[in-house]
Amino acid sequence: MPSQLETASHPQGLKRVAIEPVTRVEGHGKVTLLLDEDDHVQQARLHIVEFRGFEKFIQGRPFWELPVLVQRLCGICPVSHHLAAAKACDRLVGVDQLTSTAEKVRRLMHFGQILQSHALHFFHLSSPDLLFGFDDPVAHRNIIGVLDAHPDIARQGVLLRKYGQEVIRITSGKRIHGTGAIPGGVNKAVSASERDLLQADIGQVVQWAVDGVALMKRLFGANAAAFQRFGTIDANSLSLVRPDGELELYHGGLRARDATGSVLFDHADVADYQDLLAEQVKPWSYMKFPFIRALGPEAGWYRVGPLARVGNCDAIDTPLAERERQEFVAMGQGRPVQATLATHWARLIELLHCAEAIERLLQDPDLGGRDLLLQGEPRRLGIGVIEAPRGTLFHHYEIDADGLVRKANLIVSTTNNNQAMNESIRQVALDELDGRRLTEPLLNRIEVAIRAYDPCLSCATHALGKMPLELELLDADGAVLDRLRKRADGNIVDDGHCSAAS
Repeated sequence: MPSQLETASHPQGLKRVAIEPVTRVEGHGKVTLLLDEDDHVQQARLHIVEFRGFEKFIQGRPFWELPVLVQRLCGICPVSHHLAAAKACDRLVGVDQLTSTAEKVRRLMHFGQILQSHALHFFHLSSPDLLFGFDDPVAHRNIIGVLDAHPDIARQGVLLRKYGQEVIRITSGKRIHGTGAIPGGVNKAVSASERDLLQADIGQVVQWAVDGVALMKRLFGANAAAFQRFGTIDANSLSLVRPDGELELYHGGLRARDATGSVLFDHADVADYQDLLAEQVKPWSYMKFPFIRALGPEAGWYRVGPLARVGNCDAIDTPLAERERQEFVAMGQGRPVQATLATHWARLIELLHCAEAIERLLQDPDLGGRDLLLQGEPRRLGIGVIEAPRGTLFHHYEIDADGLVRKANLIVSTTNNNQAMNESIRQVALDELDGRRLTEPLLNRIEVAIRAYDPCLSCATHALGKMPLELELLDADGAVLDRLRKRADGNIVDDGHCSAAS
């Protein structure tokens, strides 16, 4: 059932507090709180205020442009969109299995992307809250404060991200918005000199990743009771897994568990995602609300991303990360770990896994192979699913006989986490803010809960035609002459003082 804070819908007599913009996240969003006269929280909502119409304006474009075009959704996770689109386009050109070289180059690119993204989020965006505390002065609670107080930690974060970006540059041609993945394969292999360049630093990168996990474990252990409680919600979880149940970030089947750990579906074909998942639109956000069809919108919402992936899988195939995973899941005592702030711990376990996987791949001679591209019998439908840093990412394209995009549907990681983020901020609002005089440190707690999900708000906005819009005509003194409102159901309401003709 929806919580009391979600269903409150009558702001009469309530005070409205807005946190705008939400800071230290990618994209633009805000949180609104409705308070009664005694400062009890009646409603808490995360609103996405950007609009990006990618699903519409890629219609009519040749499908082979998609891997390059759709990554313009974002400058933080372009590789994830690049690869998800490329995987969908593989299907369109009739390729179900890439050459060994093409798949390993793409995997290397993907590991580099997750490594750099996780490093950016933890060290630059989230570590100030974790190192200094939620009540630290806002002028100090930032990456500059980390550089001053913990220069070694800040330096590790910068260099980890730099290394991941070098992996991306070598495999895709550019650090941002590269062109390496093409329908049916890749356009370049990894040369011997490029491999030598990456191998020179990978041992240090692995050690920094080990140190990062150790740091987060210390922070969690020092604040165990508070971190276990903060924004914690019981959520279903969704992720890709390998056929043997191990962690999979590039290609696998879909697994979902409920909050107790019971399997809802397992190894489901990603091509059947529409039979498993549905999306709901709400009138106060541009971001949709996905849910598991069999459970319905009230009980079927779920969490994706590091916490879901590390909890969903049965093992990790790199030894250092697997050792850390075992310690992490033991904290749940047989149930999935649900602490929202534990997402940072899981994120760094994944960062370590990516560093180990890069080290292993760099020893594989297939990276330098010449067999880069395949083509089969063309198809009209292509679905590509990948685990982006923030969670499961779906790209779905349908084309016409001329190869032009007829229909597109994207369900991005942050969209999959939409309801979970809202539930977490409602929990924080009830536990930390209710009945108290609001201050900046208290409001920062709402942002801390959001930042745990590492949302990419730019990627997640695409509810075209569903968001209510308002148009006002003002005179030179600011008085309203006319007002039109488009409601969420598409109907137009004229609230104006004069006709549009006047």
